[in-house]
Amino acid sequence: MTGTESPAPLPDERRAQVVELLRQRGVVRVTDLAEELDVSAITIRRDIALLASQGVIRRVRGGAALHGGVLAGEPDGAAAPQPVPEESGGDLRPLTIGIVVPSLDYYWPDVIRGVREAAAAAGARIVLRGGSYQAADERRQLSWLVEFVGVDGLLVAPTTTGDDGEELVRWLRQSPVPVVLVERAATVGPYQEAMESVVSDHVLGAAMAVRHLAALGHRRVGVITTVQSPTAPHVRRGWRQACQELGLDLDGTPDVTTVDQRDPGWAAALDGILDACLASGTTALLVHSDPEAISLVERCQERGIRVPGDLGVVTYDDEVAELCDPPLSAVRPPKAAIGRAAFSLLSARLADQDPHRPAHRMVVEPRLIIRSSSA
Repeated sequence: MTGTESPAPLPDERRAQVVELLRQRGVVRVTDLAEELDVSAITIRRDIALLASQGVIRRVRGGAALHGGVLAGEPDGAAAPQPVPEESGGDLRPLTIGIVVPSLDYYWPDVIRGVREAAAAAGARIVLRGGSYQAADERRQLSWLVEFVGVDGLLVAPTTTGDDGEELVRWLRQSPVPVVLVERAATVGPYQEAMESVVSDHVLGAAMAVRHLAALGHRRVGVITTVQSPTAPHVRRGWRQACQELGLDLDGTPDVTTVDQRDPGWAAALDGILDACLASGTTALLVHSDPEAISLVERCQERGIRVPGDLGVVTYDDEVAELCDPPLSAVRPPKAAIGRAAFSLLSARLADQDPHRPAHRMVVEPRLIIRSSSA
């Protein structure tokens, strides 16, 4: 410390400074308070939450005010929230966590269920928004949660590719509230620093499927993924690594990135894949995801290709794989566990007052469920 520097104020002193600034100005934004007091926006938000819970001030969009103060853009006469009494042990008002996921009908419901279970156990409130695999839409949803709902933290499965995706990642990195990525990983800055994340080990999951098929005697195991899936690159990497480690023949073995089964081009792509299997002597396929694998098995039956007699099939995701005829062997990502772990990681970040806490990246192992399609 130089002779001109002064030590950082203690938490109680800093909160007293917040109150004094509000007395002087009536209303102040989080960003202005953070800059003036030389602390992070996260720290200021925690201070505001505590002071609001004690009835000293009130939270408004983007900042705080003394009762009766109004930020620009907030309706005049907005009712002040009732103070929340502090419980034994010093717990504050319940955390409010925002979640943005790209879909509400496939894969993600189980992740959301895991978050809700963990949040319920912690007494936290969850605010859910559905995205559309479009970075601009996700940015809009996230901004709404931060600016209008006033969430304490964000759990998000963002689009990270393309110019919009890269810009969204930068926005998340600079977010005024803590962020944990869910089933996504990203790095930012000149040194490619990692953001906090919880992901399934899809590389391991795909490798497990290949090892299972190889143990059954298959020497050519192909892979099919769909073009729009963020999981596909990890599945393909695990497939290739396992094939190389086991000495399986990759020359001519189908390695296909295709449209999904709802696309008009799917039927032709499917016949092309099966023709390639027959031509190359490929006897097993790893398919991402369940709808494509089920459609493939149906087409095999129409063409007289026996599953698993002529072609073993393992699917990736295990959402509806058991309903196929025959039931599909599947790699099952730990979706609910991912949701619980993401909430726990975000809670730990919020509870840790250390501004230099390192980024945590959690990787959770999937399971291989063996059924009739690969027996």
